[in-house]
Amino acid sequence: MNVKYYLEDLEIGMRAETRAVITAEMIDTFANITGDHNPIHVDEAAAKEAGFAGRIAHGALSASFISAVLGNDLPGPGAVFVELNLRFRKPAFIGDEIIAIAEVAEINERTGRVKMRCHCEVEGQKICRGDAGVFVQKRPVED
Repeated sequence: MNVKYYLEDLEIGMRAETRAVITAEMIDTFANITGDHNPIHVDEAAAKEAGFAGRIAHGALSASFISAVLGNDLPGPGAVFVELNLRFRKPAFIGDEIIAIAEVAEINERTGRVKMRCHCEVEGQKICRGDAGVFVQKRPVED
């Protein structure tokens, strides 16, 4: 979508979402970028030994799709992502389609800070939920 919203454009309840299918390559790349090589993420046998059906995506990988919604769609380009508070409830597995959803919950017109209610889900089940804080630019004044 890549729409840029200014603070004045936002209303409580506006929402946007993005979707992505978790792949083994995503998990491997994320592990290499972050250095988090926990066996439950990178080793099928270790994940099963830990009680999972298979390798699980890093929680931060799943949560990163929230960043995509905030930066690309709502509030969109120019928004500055400054805070994220999430509770992880369930893992995402290779092949799962994650839907990341963000909704405008509060707008502080004085400071430009916007609170977004966010969650990620797989097959209708929330795998993480919480809030994000973003700063959003006010519409420039034209001369």
